[in-house]
Amino acid sequence: MSLDTDRTRSLEREGVEAARVWWNLSQAALYEESVRRREGLIAASGPLVCRTGPHTGRSPNDKFIVKERSSDRHIAWGGTNRPIDAGLFQTLRRDLIGSLRTSDVFVIDCFAGADPAYRVPVRVITEFAWHSLFARNLFIIDESASEVTPQLTIIDAPSFKADPARHGTRSEVVIALNLTEGLVLIGGTSYAGEIKKSVFSTMNYLLPFRGVLPMHCSANVGVGDDVALFFGLSGTGKTTLSSDPERGLIGDDEHGWGDRGVFNFEGGCYAKTIRLSAEAEPEIYATTKRFGTVLENVTIDPESRRLDLDDARLTENTRAAYPISYIGNAVLSGQGGHPRNVVMLTADAFGVLPPVSRLTAAGAMYHFLSGYTAKVAGTEKGVTEPKATFSACFGAPFLPLAPSRYAANAR
Repeated sequence: MSLDTDRTRSLEREGVEAARVWWNLSQAALYEESVRRREGLIAASGPLVCRTGPHTGRSPNDKFIVKERSSDRHIAWGGTNRPIDAGLFQTLRRDLIGSLRTSDVFVIDCFAGADPAYRVPVRVITEFAWHSLFARNLFIIDESASEVTPQLTIIDAPSFKADPARHGTRSEVVIALNLTEGLVLIGGTSYAGEIKKSVFSTMNYLLPFRGVLPMHCSANVGVGDDVALFFGLSGTGKTTLSSDPERGLIGDDEHGWGDRGVFNFEGGCYAKTIRLSAEAEPEIYATTKRFGTVLENVTIDPESRRLDLDDARLTENTRAAYPISYIGNAVLSGQGGHPRNVVMLTADAFGVLPPVSRLTAAGAMYHFLSGYTAKVAGTEKGVTEPKATFSACFGAPFLPLAPSRYAANAR
C-alpha cells in the first residue's frame, strides 16, 4: 500500500487534514520515508536506529484521562489517573490536529487482542514514519483492519507542544485519553512507548467489563500446553524470562485472560537492549541484527553504522521493537490455554523479600494487589536507579479502574 490517491479513503472521521496521508505502508517503504526525512539511520546489520530526544522513557505525570459523564464513575481517580476537563480536551484536540495541517501523516490500521472474540480495531496516525513502523511492528497486522471502523484512534504528534495555561496540562508533553470516545492524543514526546502503553491503558479499561482480566505480563507455553505467566513492571525481566528456547513465546508484555485462556494484546515485542548479548539472550539479540527492527536510543557509529549495545550514554532504556515472528519459537496465534504457573517478578532491589517464594492463593492475591516491586532505571522519565514502589497488579500506571476491579476478574 502507498500514498493514498483514492479520495474515498480519508481521515474525515478523525478530523485530520494533512498535506499528504500515507496508508498502511510496508516495512521497506517506512524505512525509505524515515531515512528520507532523516528520522533515523540504517545500521550495518539492518535495523532502523532512531533517537527520541530528551524523552527516553514514558512521562506518566503527563498522562490525563478526560473527565466526562460516561466513564467518570468507573475511573479510579488519583495517582497517574489525572483528570482533564472535557472542554480543555477539545481545545487540545483542535490545536494538536491543526498542527498536522501542513505535515505528512502515516496511518496504520491494526488490531489489539489476538483472540477474535475480544479484538479491538486500532488506527494509529503518526507524524513520524518511524513511529508508524513501530506501530506496525508492535500491533497485530491484518488486512481486514482497514475495512472496519476503529474502536480506538491514536493521534501522535511529537512536534506539537502543549500549553499548560491553554490545555490544562502539566508541561509541553501530553498523553490524553478519552476512553468513552476511543481517542488518544500524544504530543511533545518522541518516545514511541507512549503509543504502545496508550493501547494497553485502553484495553485495561474496556476488557474487565467483558469478563477478561488484562495483565501486565509475558506468557509462554511448554510442549504439554503448560502456560506460564510472568508479571512485572517494565524492565524487570518479563521479556527475558519468557524468551525460553524450550517453550513457545505467546507474548512478552501484555495479555488478557478470558474464559478460553490467555491471549496476547500485541503482535510484536519491545525489549530492553542495554548490554544485551548473544550468549545470554540469543533470540532477542538476533532481532537487533534484522531488517525491520526499530532500535530506540541505541548508540550507532556514524561512519561504520555499527551498534554498541553496551553504551548507556543516552539512556539505560534502550529498546528494540520487532514483530513477534522474529522470535523463532513464537506462538503466532498469540493464544494459549489457562495458565498453570504464575510468576510475579518483584525486582526487589532492596532485599526485603526472599529470592524465591511459593505463595498460597491468598498470598498471591495479596501480592498481586499490593504489587511490591521496583521501577527500573530509564523506563520512566527521571528514574535513574532502582526505586522501590507499590504498583497494583504490577501495572498501576496503566490501570484506569480500581485495582479491586481487576482482582475480581482474577479470582
